[in-house]
Amino acid sequence: MVADCLYGNSPDFWTACEACVGTVAFVATPADPRCWLQPLATTTHTSLSKGEPRTKRVAVTNTPPSTVAALAHALPTTFWYRRTVSEGTKGPITYEFARKRIRLCKAGQPTTAVWLLIKRTLGAHPRYWYYLSNAPMSAPFRLFVWLSGVRWAIEQCFEETKTELGMDHYEVRKYPGWQHHMLTCMLAHFFLWHLQCRLEKKSTSAYGLAGPQVIGSGVAPQSLRGG
Repeated sequence: MVADCLYGNSPDFWTACEACVGTVAFVATPADPRCWLQPLATTTHTSLSKGEPRTKRVAVTNTPPSTVAALAHALPTTFWYRRTVSEGTKGPITYEFARKRIRLCKAGQPTTAVWLLIKRTLGAHPRYWYYLSNAPMSAPFRLFVWLSGVRWAIEQCFEETKTELGMDHYEVRKYPGWQHHMLTCMLAHFFLWHLQCRLEKKSTSAYGLAGPQVIGSGVAPQSLRGG
């Protein structure tokens, strides 16, 4: 699942992901969520609440959690890797990436262990983006780079389908009717995009996203499970 900051900043979302075995999420997050770098020593405390035992994970450290932004700005230069993610109208679009294993903080206590991917622009005053993922430890770095650009393709699909195919022009009262309209518009967009590729009117890959020739071969969502 790829989603925006609404989910990346929700501890309940990550708890639900842990409960759904096999669910892998890659979501954007704002700059202020607090976390610790892994490995972090923890212990479990048990208490009674309304007569029922409750357990919670407690950090065994005197180091306070830091924001993901503070962690990103503290990374040395050697932790950053430059990758070209797409071919724009003015040439290749390149960012610097870094990733760290962290443990999220909720109410001052550690919760879920996730990957933190950091993306920034080049130059003296870079702009930063942050992403969290519960992908397995074996997930390749190039997969995170690829996923960081997937949301742009979704947003581009919505924009083009609304302006060219009338996605936002409907009068329905129930969910099945709305779903059928959305699906029909997206299928039309999919058909037209492939037709455009056939006519060789665009030389870049889907929605301008970099293909395997840019960020490595075999980059696909299935790689999450295959390592």
